[in-house]
Amino acid sequence: MSFRANDSLAEQIAHHVGELIISGELVEGERIQEMRIAGELDVSRGAVREALLILQRRHLITIFPRRGAVVTELSPASLKSLYELLILHYSLIVRRISMLWHQADLPPFMTALAEMEEALSTQDIERFYERGYELLRLAQPFAGNPYLDAILADLQPSARRAAYLALQVSRREMEEAFGFLKGLLDAIMLRQSDRAVELLEEYLLHQRNLVLESLLRVKQIEMAWARRHRR
Repeated sequence: MSFRANDSLAEQIAHHVGELIISGELVEGERIQEMRIAGELDVSRGAVREALLILQRRHLITIFPRRGAVVTELSPASLKSLYELLILHYSLIVRRISMLWHQADLPPFMTALAEMEEALSTQDIERFYERGYELLRLAQPFAGNPYLDAILADLQPSARRAAYLALQVSRREMEEAFGFLKGLLDAIMLRQSDRAVELLEEYLLHQRNLVLESLLRVKQIEMAWARRHRR
């Protein structure tokens, strides 16, 4: 684990374990073992417990009495609820930035988009989605809403988990995502807020449906495996 100086120890542990969940190295239903994490990272169990509470608030794990912490299931119902909120909150950001941006604000956005294009050309999924979320981090301050910031801080790990799964499922999804972000930035630069929100909702629903399709496929495989082993 690489420690980040400005974060508390618990936040750093939560970030480390969260990345394992987002990338699929820890799968839904898998138990999170406090002692193992404490030993691997050379930290106290108290710090790990605090980190697990952070991860529960961010909807990546569920803590059960006497059973401990397990990775949260990505169910169709939870995905629909997640994307409903993402559309609502991201739409506010998109509308605000469409109204408020100035020429001096653009270079970091253009740099992040260029890095996404480079990651697309090399099929570097990790870098691609990290640069995509960098665009969101650049846009978020335009909303000027600390309550929104707090909500998104808890929603984004689950959003990243779903987005990462979507990129893993479809080879064309990186191209789709890049095309969406490029079109979205074009609409924002033209101050076409309604068009930008329309593009945002269209893409997020596309991404949600892709992940739902993936979950259905996994469930069908599990059911077929169970039927074969009952014979």
